[in-house]
Amino acid sequence: MANHKSALKRAKQNLDRQMRNKSVKTRVKNIVKEVRSAADETSRDLAVKKLDTARSVIDKAAKKGVIHKKTAARKISRLSKLVNTIPA
Repeated sequence: MANHKSALKRAKQNLDRQMRNKSVKTRVKNIVKEVRSAADETSRDLAVKKLDTARSVIDKAAKKGVIHKKTAARKISRLSKLVNTIPA
């Protein structure tokens, strides 16, 4: 364990950030699952609504630095591609 005051503070900050990042990553994973399940049910309207929500959540995660911006773009692109293959 850290001995210096600044190192103790840094360790505490790292734990706080770790918890925050974990919750954001979990939210991203869950919303991606929701979009995929809506696409499997072939309900285009529901999938489009879920995609909009997913796009917002993923962009916010990238903005906060939890995931890389290119990772966010890739996830959104793949989900959009999936939703666009659903017949109208």
